[in-house]
Amino acid sequence: MTERPSQPPEAPLLRTVAMPCDTNASGAIFGGWILSQMDLAGGTFAARRSRGRVVTGSIEAMRFIHAVEVGDEVSCFCSLDGSDEKSLTVKIETWSQTRDGNDAEKVTEGLFTYVPVDDAGKPRGF
Repeated sequence: MTERPSQPPEAPLLRTVAMPCDTNASGAIFGGWILSQMDLAGGTFAARRSRGRVVTGSIEAMRFIHAVEVGDEVSCFCSLDGSDEKSLTVKIETWSQTRDGNDAEKVTEGLFTYVPVDDAGKPRGF
């Protein structure tokens, strides 16, 4: 029997509920909506790490694993994958589970790079 992976042990950076207005033409949750939730979570994580404003520099890897359904609770978990003097790369996993708290599964994973910027929007390092 294959053991299912478990959610990361830390608290999610973002938790929300997938709503009917977030669906695609097939009735599943639109992938762009999930990307947006991931970017919100990753941006919060990066801003806390860099102690200031950040902008999304790139999405270097993105994998959609399972569809998200209307009513699912969606949670984004973030961890630092790497950094240099000008940017940091955040690994973001998205998990969904039914509203009763059962059947949690990883639905996406990706690597997002964020660049710390100053008040003028110029890269500032950290």
